[in-house]
Amino acid sequence: MRPDFIPGHISDADIRPLLIAGAHGTLGRAFGRICLTRGLAAVELGRADLDIADPASVAAALEEHRPWAVVNAAGYVRVDDAETDAERCFRENATGPEVLAQACAAHGLPLLTFSSDLVFDGEQEHPYTESSVPNPLNVYGRSKLAGERAVLAAHPAALVVRTSAFFSSWDEYNFVHFALQAGRAGYPFEAADDVRMAPTYVPDLVNTALDLLLDEAHGLWHLACQDSCTWAELARAAARRAGLAEDFVVPRPMADFGLPARRPRQSVLASEKGMVQPSIEDALGRML
Repeated sequence: MRPDFIPGHISDADIRPLLIAGAHGTLGRAFGRICLTRGLAAVELGRADLDIADPASVAAALEEHRPWAVVNAAGYVRVDDAETDAERCFRENATGPEVLAQACAAHGLPLLTFSSDLVFDGEQEHPYTESSVPNPLNVYGRSKLAGERAVLAAHPAALVVRTSAFFSSWDEYNFVHFALQAGRAGYPFEAADDVRMAPTYVPDLVNTALDLLLDEAHGLWHLACQDSCTWAELARAAARRAGLAEDFVVPRPMADFGLPARRPRQSVLASEKGMVQPSIEDALGRML
């Protein structure tokens, strides 16, 4: 339960913040922004302030800031680089979340951390739910799966959210932004048309994840747009919403891109637990 509201006189020192690890990444910045909008006190810590894989650094942060809960928005996100950088990938995506989970469990603190649709192999014909069996194809996916399992073993009351393919207007480093940038400049934009996923609108993800955290939800949850698309379909949908002709989008098979990390041919996320997210069109309409 969030202990922000204490009977009697309330001073700034009485308000315990939400601690956000990985504050300078896409997800961390979004949490900081939405906490401000929702009036939630938050402490935003970047890598220089908090090394989540270092128990001493984690202990010091918890002691200094006395949070009511911790959000882990840190992690290794470079899927292809991970194929040759496995040690660092596992340190940030598996060891770090485990260290946070151990510390939060010892202090009785809720923990929210994130995983990925890439824990699945894509062989299932229908969408993946929380009870689907993971089988990652690449180093990044294996690191995320290891992190999930380590967190829930160390802290069964933790909340682990699997998600996929971020997009929003808050961050220029996302697929939709790159597609529209190419279209507006009159350049062709190649996108895979044989890989299907459920993208995730970052504002919806963060608001829903915060709601779950405040409601003391725990275990595995899937949060992504309620429908699915290929990467090329997503680019075309964004072009339509932005008033651009769609012909700058050039569909290609994923194999043509020669990416080091294998991808599942479909990694659509669905949920058995509710909290259904809006559609892709709805999210694009609010983004654009």
